[in-house]
Amino acid sequence: MSKEKIVRTVAGRLSLREPQTVSLERLHFALESVPALRDSKARSVEELKAMQEALKAEFPKLTDFERDFPSLCFALATGVGKTRLMGAFISYLHAAYGYKHFFVLAPNLTIYDKLIRDFSDTTGPKYVFKGIADFAVEAPEVITGETYDQKGDLVSQAIDAPVQINIFNISKINSEVRGGKAPKIKRLSEYLGQSYFEYLAGLPDLVLIMDESHRYRAGAGIRALNELKPLLGLELTATPFTEGTKGPVPFKNVVMDYTLARAIEDGFVKEPAVVTQQNFNPADHSAEQLERIKLMDGIRVHEETKVHLLTYSEQTGQKPVKPFMLVIARDTTHAAALLGTIEGLFDGQYKGKVIQVDSSKSGAEEEEMIRRLLLVESYTEPTEVVIHVNMLKEGWDVTNLYTIVPLRAANARTLIEQSIGRGLRLPYGRKTGVEVVDRLNIIAHDRFKEVIDEAGKGDSPIRLKELKLEPTDSNGSRFTSISVPSNTSVMLGISGVKGSGADGAAVVSAGYGQGTGGSAHLTSVVFTGEERRIALVTMDAVAELGKDRILVPTSTALGTASVQEKLTQLVMERLVPQQGELLDTMASNAEAVAEVVKKSVEVFIDQTIDIPRITVVPIGPVKGGYSSFTLDVSRMNYQATDQQLLSQGLQSGRQLTYGEAAVIEESRLEDYIVRELINYDDVSYDDHADLIYELAGQAVAHFRSNQPDDAAVHNILGNHGRVIAENIHLQMAKHYEEDPTGSEVIVSQGFMPLKPCAFTAKDDLKPLHWTPDDKRTIGQYVYGGFQRCAFAFQKFHSDTERILATVLEREARRWFRPVSGQFNIYYRSGVNQPEYIPDFVVALDDITLMIETKKAKEVAEAQESETEVKAKADQAVIWCKNASDYAANVGGKPWAYLLIPHDAVAPNMTLTSLRSRFTYIR
Repeated sequence: MSKEKIVRTVAGRLSLREPQTVSLERLHFALESVPALRDSKARSVEELKAMQEALKAEFPKLTDFERDFPSLCFALATGVGKTRLMGAFISYLHAAYGYKHFFVLAPNLTIYDKLIRDFSDTTGPKYVFKGIADFAVEAPEVITGETYDQKGDLVSQAIDAPVQINIFNISKINSEVRGGKAPKIKRLSEYLGQSYFEYLAGLPDLVLIMDESHRYRAGAGIRALNELKPLLGLELTATPFTEGTKGPVPFKNVVMDYTLARAIEDGFVKEPAVVTQQNFNPADHSAEQLERIKLMDGIRVHEETKVHLLTYSEQTGQKPVKPFMLVIARDTTHAAALLGTIEGLFDGQYKGKVIQVDSSKSGAEEEEMIRRLLLVESYTEPTEVVIHVNMLKEGWDVTNLYTIVPLRAANARTLIEQSIGRGLRLPYGRKTGVEVVDRLNIIAHDRFKEVIDEAGKGDSPIRLKELKLEPTDSNGSRFTSISVPSNTSVMLGISGVKGSGADGAAVVSAGYGQGTGGSAHLTSVVFTGEERRIALVTMDAVAELGKDRILVPTSTALGTASVQEKLTQLVMERLVPQQGELLDTMASNAEAVAEVVKKSVEVFIDQTIDIPRITVVPIGPVKGGYSSFTLDVSRMNYQATDQQLLSQGLQSGRQLTYGEAAVIEESRLEDYIVRELINYDDVSYDDHADLIYELAGQAVAHFRSNQPDDAAVHNILGNHGRVIAENIHLQMAKHYEEDPTGSEVIVSQGFMPLKPCAFTAKDDLKPLHWTPDDKRTIGQYVYGGFQRCAFAFQKFHSDTERILATVLEREARRWFRPVSGQFNIYYRSGVNQPEYIPDFVVALDDITLMIETKKAKEVAEAQESETEVKAKADQAVIWCKNASDYAANVGGKPWAYLLIPHDAVAPNMTLTSLRSRFTYIR
C-alpha cells in the first residue's frame, strides 16, 4: 500500500475531521520530502539546519525546530481533537514506516490520566485507535510512569512485538529533578540492568509526542528529556506561543495552524458570546455590586440555557444535557465567599448545587470535590455551578459548560484565551444549528467593550458575538420549556402539557384558563381515574390496529361496529387489575369498557388529521446517476505557485533547487481531478467515467485559457486538485437523477398518531391576536386559546405564520404545525438529504392541505430556478400525490400543497382564495 493511501485509510478509519486530516497529510509530506527526518543519525546542528531550510518552502512558519532533534508543531484549536490526532500519527507512522516506540508526554496529572484512559480502554467511547484493523488484532502496549520499571526488555524490539506507547507526566519528572537530582526514569532498573531512560534513548525509532507543548519550553525535566534524542518530535497545542516580557512569543516550528476562529467558523466548537446588560454603565456600581450583578446575570443566562437545551432534547430525541456555570474567583478566600453568596441567591435555589474547586481542600473534602467535578457532565449529578481559582486548566474536557463568569482581574486578551478554552467543546459533537445550543456565554459587564474591541483585532484568536441582556428583576429569567402532547392525549387524561419550573406551570395554567377557546373544551371532557387507564390502553390498541390498513384504512374506520368490537376485545385482554382492586371493577365490565373505548375513539377521530405512513422503495436495482451539464468555473481562479525545494549540501553548503515539490505528476491533466472525484462514495468510475472526464475537461479548458502553458496548469491542478474536485462534486449533486419507474409507493398505515412538540416559552401565554412590538422576536413566544388546533399551544417563526393561523382558526376543521418525523419527507440539498417539515397541516371538509409560507422573492425564484424552496415543494407535492392516490382507494380526502408568498397572507383572506391562487404543481 502506498503511503498516500495509508494516509487516506487512517483518516477514513478514524473519521478524522478536516483539520486533523490536513495535519496528517502535512506530517506525511514532511517525512517523504525530507528523508533525513527519518535518519536518527542525522542530528548535527548543520543537518538540522538543512532540514529546516528544506521544509521552509511548504511550511513558511517553520524557521527553527527549537530542540536538539526535529520537532514539528501542530497547533489545533481546543475542541478540534488533538488526542485523536495523536492516534492517527501513531497509526500512520507504524503502518508507513514500521515505527513501534512512542513516548507521549502529558503536562499534568489530569491529562496524564486522560491519555492513559484514551490509549488503553479499547471499549471506551474515546479510544483513539477505534477502527484501525492492525490494532484491533493486537492493541498497542501502554507503559506508564507507574509501570515502566517492569517493562522495556530488549525482547520488545522483536519483529512480532506490539507497538509500545509510553505515557509520562512531565510535572512528576520536574518534581523529581529538584535539587539537581536525576529523575527516577534515569535511575538504574534491576529488571533491565540499565535505566529505563537509557533503554529509550537507545531506540532508533522513538517518536516523542508532546501534548499541550507550550508547557514544555523550559524546566529541568524537559532538558533531561532532550537527552533522549528521539527520532522525531510531534507537538500539539492550541496556543503556539509562550508569554515573554514584551508579549506573546510565537513558536518557530509550526507546520499546521488551525485557529480558534476557523474552528468556530467550521462548526467544530461553540461560538463564544460576551454578555452584558443593555445600557449598562459599570461606573455606576461599586465593585461588590458589580460582582453580584454579574453572578445573578450569569444565573439568568444559565437558567435560560437549561430550558433551551431541554427543549432541543425533547424536539430531537437527543440525550438531555445539563449545562453548568463556571465562576472564576480571585483566590481561595474569595472562592469560599462566592460559594456562600451563590447558595444564598434566589431563596437558596442553588443550595447543594455549587462546588468550590481549589487547593484549599484536602482529605475527604478534596476527594468529594474531585468526585463531583468528574461527574459534572452527568445529567443526574446536581452540580450546576463550579467555582475555581486556577486549578481547571488543560485536560478538563467537559462539553456542557455554557456560561462563564470571570471575577478575577485580567486584560481582555487573557480573558478571551484562558476563560473560553474550557467551554468550547460541543455536547453533541457538532453544531446543531440552534444558536443557544451552540453558544458559550461570557459575562463581562465591566470588560464588554474592551473584549469586543480585542476580538475584532486582526490577531485575535476568535471573533465574539455580542449578546445584550434585557434588564430584569431579581426573579431572573422568565424562559421556560413546555412539552405539549396532542389534544387527544390531554382530553383522554393520558398526558398533560408540562412546563419546567414555576413559570412553566403558570404558563400551562394560563393556557387552560383562557375562556371559550379550545382549552376550555379540553378540561370539560378529560377522563379521570379508572376511565383514564382504559383510555390509555385504548390508544395503545388503536396504534396497533392502525398498522393494519386493510382493517383500518382511515381513522374514521375506527368507529365501525366491527373495529369497535375488536378494540374492546384487545383492551379487555390488556387491562390488568391493579394491586388491591376487586374483580368487579370497571375494568372487568365489558359494557363499561366498550363505552370508554367508544368515547376515546370519538375524541381521537375528531382531534386528529389522517397522515398516512408512506414509504417509497426501489423495485430491483436503483437506476440513478448524474446527467451531463456545463460546469460553473467562475470561482475557480487559482494561480500557479512556486513549489521548488531548496537543498543545501551538508559538507559544501552549496544550495540547489529541485523541480516541483511533493506533487505526483499526471501525464493527463484531467487525471488530477478524476483521481480526487473517484474518492467520493457516490461517484463510480465504471458508471461515470465519461461524465467525470467531461467535467474535468471543462475545468482543464478553463485553466488553459488563462495560463501561459501546460506546466502552469499542472502546477495548479497538482496543488488544488482536491478543492477543485470538491467544487465539481457539489455541482454534480444538483444533477443527480433516479429512474422514477424503478420504485414502488408503499402505504403501511392509513394514519399515525400526532407527535408531541416541545417549546421554549418567554413570558405568559399569548392570544392569537397579540403580536410583539419587534416582530422579529415572535419566535420567543408561545400562543394558545385555540378552538380548531390539534394542540393546546403552538409557536410561530414569523408573523406571517401567526396571521395565517387566524385564518385557519376561522375556516379549518382542524390544523396544527408538524414536528420532525411526522411526514418523513426528504429533499436533496447539495450532497445532503435533510428532512422537510412543512409549516402547517390543515384539514378541511373536502381536502387536506400541506401549507408553506415563504418570502415573496423566494416563491418567485422557486418558479424560475432550482432553489431549496423548490426542492422542498417538489418533494412535498410527490408526497401529496401518493397520499391522494391512497385516499382515493379508501374513500379518504385528497391532499394538496400550497406555497404562499408572505405578502399574500392577510387576516381577511379565505382558504378558498389561497387554494385557487397558490396550489403548487410540480
